[in-house]
Amino acid sequence: MSKDEYTKEDEIKDAIENDDLKVKPEGAEAEGKNSKKDEPTTEELIQVEKDRYLRLFAEFENYKKRTTKERIELFKTANQELMTVLLPILDDFERALTHIEDDKEAEELRKGVLLIYQKLLKTLEQKGLVSIEVNQGDVFDADTHEAITQILAPSEDLKGKIIDCVEKGYKLGDKIIRHPKVVVAQS
Repeated sequence: MSKDEYTKEDEIKDAIENDDLKVKPEGAEAEGKNSKKDEPTTEELIQVEKDRYLRLFAEFENYKKRTTKERIELFKTANQELMTVLLPILDDFERALTHIEDDKEAEELRKGVLLIYQKLLKTLEQKGLVSIEVNQGDVFDADTHEAITQILAPSEDLKGKIIDCVEKGYKLGDKIIRHPKVVVAQS
């Protein structure tokens, strides 16, 4: 291509390839200066950054609240595994006390076992363990109780109610860690 054939179009293509082309907005040549219609103003930039800051701050506050709540939940149930392991020991103490009461010659032994049982129970209660009270004649609740068997109701008014509690249930805080095992009357 000769120099004579080099047109304005070729000049624009070369400028684009070399990234030398500076495109001016319409009407800028007539005014003799660049128009700033597309560029945001300083006030708009400040508003955008302020909005971004507020969103980030709100996210951080939500994060702090969530982690604090999770930490409190963790502390409330941190002893759950230990409590669950100690529950059969409480059951054994209760069975031992029941059998020792029948033997009048082992009064001193009964007092010692009762003292240890009460001390263990008091310590666990201080750590948040609460016994779930179940009485004969209470209405069966599947969310709270675990039915291990059903028997025929001795009377019409006992249908769907608890006849006997085989194993005590316990809560740690608001969470049930062992459901009471009960016998339910059926129709």
